[in-house]
Amino acid sequence: MMDYVDAFIDGFLGMVQWTWKSIVLDVPWYTNYFWGLIAISLLVWGLEILFPWRKEQSIFRKDFWLDAFYMFFNFFIFAIIISGVYKVLEVLFADLGITSKSLSIVDFTLWPQWLQLLVFFIILDFVQWFTHVLLHRVPAFWEFHKVHHSVKEMGFAAHLRYHWMENILYKPLKTLGVMILGGFEPEQAYIVHFAAIAIGHFNHANLKLTWGPLKYILNNPVMHLYHHAYNLPEGHRYGMNFGISLSLWDYIFRTNYIPESSGKIELGFPGDEKLPKGFWGQLVHGFKRNKTV
Repeated sequence: MMDYVDAFIDGFLGMVQWTWKSIVLDVPWYTNYFWGLIAISLLVWGLEILFPWRKEQSIFRKDFWLDAFYMFFNFFIFAIIISGVYKVLEVLFADLGITSKSLSIVDFTLWPQWLQLLVFFIILDFVQWFTHVLLHRVPAFWEFHKVHHSVKEMGFAAHLRYHWMENILYKPLKTLGVMILGGFEPEQAYIVHFAAIAIGHFNHANLKLTWGPLKYILNNPVMHLYHHAYNLPEGHRYGMNFGISLSLWDYIFRTNYIPESSGKIELGFPGDEKLPKGFWGQLVHGFKRNKTV
């Protein structure tokens, strides 16, 4: 029992220390997600200000500060809170004989670094695409995902506005993907993580970007705006454009939908007016019986 208690404390304190060291610039710059997130956010926000797609939208759009808080809550505060639990689970699985390499089907550590990163990126993105589809199709999961879809004006910070339960739902499948790839991340996985943050910010930004011919591979703001459409088209009962970083999966599985690119569509979902407007109300949403439509 004490092993689990020690694991919880070590995991919690370890994340607290790492976060603090990141804030005071006491970690390598390429693993400093705290200031990296801020730098990427300022860059994309600056582009929104200079080249707005929806010119009538305010620089400090509706719920701007709520979304900004969500960025730090989901990326750092919740990570600290849950880190001890993840460490306990790691020890528990080890006691059961389940290691990070238990499900490994290939030793990709022998591959060239660039190929490791590419495969790592593709597999993790597919896992997230699949999980995202489940968030829309499973009613209980959709209740949590409604927090993200309650955004009424799109901007970069909406990227990380999501219910904390989504962290719990994404984590197991992402871990499974890593286990299949030999049980650990490539040495330079920070490149993939920063790329995912940047692409996610751009996808939610008030920018009219499609990436040209790459639109069939990379997700983009025009495509993702329709993922947040209030009115779903016929044939897309559960939604469309589920891509996280890659649009590829939507074109393969025919969940893509881009009818036009004016950017002037209503966002949200039927019944979104019943969703709590503040952070604390949204924090517990999904657990109560009086759910939104």
